[in-house]
Amino acid sequence: MGNGIAPSFDFANNGRCLFANIRKDCMKTEAIVESVLTCPHCGMSKQETMPADACQYYYECTGCAVVLRPKPGDCCVFCSYGSVKCPPIQLQGSCCGTSLRGV
Repeated sequence: MGNGIAPSFDFANNGRCLFANIRKDCMKTEAIVESVLTCPHCGMSKQETMPADACQYYYECTGCAVVLRPKPGDCCVFCSYGSVKCPPIQLQGSCCGTSLRGV
């Protein structure tokens, strides 16, 4: 990165590289594995560890016992209800036949 500008990721914005002109420098090698899942039914939030190499299709809310499933177009409950997208999406932009839209 000889230009003196370090790439930065905006995880609140689907992990997009903030410097599109140096996108080649925005290759991630490690994923964030902690995410806060928030139940859309009762609002309960809980930090969970995401599987590094798989999708989690179901999650039972500890507040109301509703079983969460991914929203249409999302690969897992973390991509739908988490504060951070799942590791395969963070690193590769796709997982289980879905891709990060808009990237």
